[in-house]
Amino acid sequence: MQEALARLRSTTMSRKRKGVRMEIGTCRINVLKESSGVNASFFGYEAPHLHAFAEHDHLKLSHGPENELDFGLSLISNDGGNDIPRETNSHGVCDVERSGGTNAEDLEIRMDLSDDLLHLIFSFLCQKDLCRAGAACKQWQSASMHEDFWKYLKFENTRISLQNFVNICHRYQNVTNLNLSGVLSAESLVIEAITFLRHLKTLIMGKGQLGETFFQALAECPLLNTLTVSDASLGSGIQEVTVNHDGLHELQIVKCRALRVSIRCHQLRILSLRRTGMAHVSLNCPQLLELDFQSCHKLSDTAIRQAATACPLLASLDMSSCSCVTDETLREIANACQNLSVLDASNCPNISFESVKLPMLVDLRLSSCEGITSASMGAVCFSRILEALQLDNCSLLTSVSLDLPHLKNISLVHLRKFADLNLRSPVLSYIKVSRCSALRCVTITSNALKKLVLQKQESLCNLSLQCHNLIDVDLSDCESLTNEICKVLSDGGGCPMLRSLILDNCESLSVVELNNSSLVNLSLAGCRSMTFLKLACPKLQVVILDGCDHLERASFCPVGLESLNLGICPKLSVLRIEAPNMSILELKGCGVLSEASINCPCLISLDASFCRQFMDDSLSQTAEACPLIEHLILSSCLSIDVRGLSSLHCLQKLALLDLSYTFLMNLKPVFDSCLQLKVLKLSACKYLSDSSLEPLYREGALPMLVELDLSYSSIGQTAIEELLACCTNLVNVNLNGCTNLHELVCGSDYCRSGDMPIDAFPPDSAPDKTKEIRESSDCQLEVLSCTGCPNIKKVVIPSTANYLNLSKINLNLSANLKEVDLKCSNLYNLNLSNCNSLEILKLDCPRLANLQLLACTMLQEDELKSALSFCGALEILNVHSCPQINTLDFGRLQAVCPTLKRIQSSPIA
Repeated sequence: MQEALARLRSTTMSRKRKGVRMEIGTCRINVLKESSGVNASFFGYEAPHLHAFAEHDHLKLSHGPENELDFGLSLISNDGGNDIPRETNSHGVCDVERSGGTNAEDLEIRMDLSDDLLHLIFSFLCQKDLCRAGAACKQWQSASMHEDFWKYLKFENTRISLQNFVNICHRYQNVTNLNLSGVLSAESLVIEAITFLRHLKTLIMGKGQLGETFFQALAECPLLNTLTVSDASLGSGIQEVTVNHDGLHELQIVKCRALRVSIRCHQLRILSLRRTGMAHVSLNCPQLLELDFQSCHKLSDTAIRQAATACPLLASLDMSSCSCVTDETLREIANACQNLSVLDASNCPNISFESVKLPMLVDLRLSSCEGITSASMGAVCFSRILEALQLDNCSLLTSVSLDLPHLKNISLVHLRKFADLNLRSPVLSYIKVSRCSALRCVTITSNALKKLVLQKQESLCNLSLQCHNLIDVDLSDCESLTNEICKVLSDGGGCPMLRSLILDNCESLSVVELNNSSLVNLSLAGCRSMTFLKLACPKLQVVILDGCDHLERASFCPVGLESLNLGICPKLSVLRIEAPNMSILELKGCGVLSEASINCPCLISLDASFCRQFMDDSLSQTAEACPLIEHLILSSCLSIDVRGLSSLHCLQKLALLDLSYTFLMNLKPVFDSCLQLKVLKLSACKYLSDSSLEPLYREGALPMLVELDLSYSSIGQTAIEELLACCTNLVNVNLNGCTNLHELVCGSDYCRSGDMPIDAFPPDSAPDKTKEIRESSDCQLEVLSCTGCPNIKKVVIPSTANYLNLSKINLNLSANLKEVDLKCSNLYNLNLSNCNSLEILKLDCPRLANLQLLACTMLQEDELKSALSFCGALEILNVHSCPQINTLDFGRLQAVCPTLKRIQSSPIA
């Protein structure tokens, strides 16, 4: 209905633009009382001015249970031509009209709907909705009664009286389609109205009893060409029925009950007796093309034979689940029906299909036929134009060898003894092989096959393919496949167009060598026995090696990969890569990788973390062959030394270098070569001394450095203070776990301009030098992390330190920290959690919003209040497990700091 209204609006606007004046239909809509017991209602909606049809009839639908609506025509008056409103109209008008308060004309509504637009809208309505719409006004009633809407009468599962049905058929004698499925006494309805159904073409009946009289009456419908009867009892008394109609083309008798069925229809083309429980059938249908006996369990072998052989033009026969059918019947049918092209004999245990010759057969289905064996394939090969073959669940079938030039589809599912498959067909495009646990050998020749799936064929060990258009191959879980499969799938093996190959969980593969110029995607996940991998696939873009735990040697030369993750191969010792498009390489976790040749000119990121045997020679060769590397992670590469770091001069774009957990003592090659370095990570470098970092804070090395990580290193107090004082370009500094850090007092170092007299410079250069020092003293530090520094006792950052950008300080788990004095104008987040010794807290941080004091057991409440008085923007305060702070009354804290929104605490023990 919404779609119809949308079309209406579109049409209306178009007509207005063209200046066409629309016809205006006037409709009077009266407000009626609802009455569920009034027969003259349309599903509960009364029609005050519902006039008669041409014969003074009107549609009537009465209330009733769902799917049991009385639907039809009810006579009003047949003695005059004047429209007589129903008696209920006098009670349907509003009370205000009778009282004189409102004129009836006020209820009149004018609608801009011409007849053609109304016809368009009503064409989208079903018959029940048409009846409801016809109750609105005369114009709508007239439109809803148009003959176009009543050519197809659908009364499925609807209660309708005999008289109403006859009146409808009398009113609409051009009905072409009639559906009475589920209608009570449908037989009587058709017999009584048969004289008005001479234009009927399609009739659908279902349920109930249909006697001989019904089928005889159908002769009154000369145009009837389709009859469907389902779930009904046929015949009367002895349950014998005869269908005799010269114009019938299609007859469906489905799931019916009868003793004997006789069909004499000379023009019949299609006949279905599916699931009909009959013992005898007689056919006189010389033009029959399609015959369906599926699941007719009571039919004997002789009955099926006689019925089928009586139809010489038969092209399609379905006798699946007819357990009594034998090979003799098939042979006689083959002799009598020379044009048979479709045969379904599934679930027929008594047939072996031997000596059955059907030269015109196109589609053959023999699923679940226990008598089918390898000897049956000789008869199948006789059908030279066969296109589709189904052999599922044939438990005795051991091999299939077919050379059929027109075979396109074949299905082989759940064949317990099936061991050998040999198919040759230039047009073969679909093969389904599943749950054939004994299958060992597969040979396929086809020019049309594009996808081959042979999943979970546990015994498959020999595969031969000559498929020049094959694109996708899935051999997942074929546990017995040997290394010879690689020759089949490489160039020259018969699959020149192969793009996707899946060999997941093929646990017998130990050496995989693929040389394929077309392969794009390769998956070897779960190949746990594979120790050697060699790929020469220049178009390869994706390779999956998850679960290849025993891979020792790998070569990717050449490949088109853009990224590669080999960190899941812990035993990889030798690696060779030639990938002109690769930008990301991950070797993280390849602990025994000792020899690596990486030639990737576009490589940007290399992660060799925990490659403990990654040697200087490998690093040097990689740096020379991959000059565009920006991120180099060598964490825990214990074999890297100064000689390897010297090669970093080749990496002119290096921005991130991670040397954490190494034994390095000299960083001079890094300071000399990596001038563009922005991030340097030296976490847990235990052998680094203070002098190792002197070029940073005394010589201005690494001028672009913004992040420095010295966590858990042995750097001393003096070196840390000088770094913070002189390396003003640093934005993020991590000093977590530094045991030599005892106090952090910023702003007093000699590098600060405030402590350096101007007179120390020559008079002619003093102003310029002062300006230079002042500019350099503007520290860029934003994040300072000193988590877990066990010996730090004091942190002081005065305003003179010029830490104008410092926004976050983390001193968590500094157990001996006693004093914190911070004057940072832009500090936003301060974490002092688990600082058990903290006693002095002085804060002058006007922008501080988050203060974490979890488990600061020594901090007094007065000290906290004093600190909060200078934090005018604080919103979050965590004092959980702080016993010196009263958690029952936070009004005093909020009085000191009114901006507090959330306080995290715990009750006092």
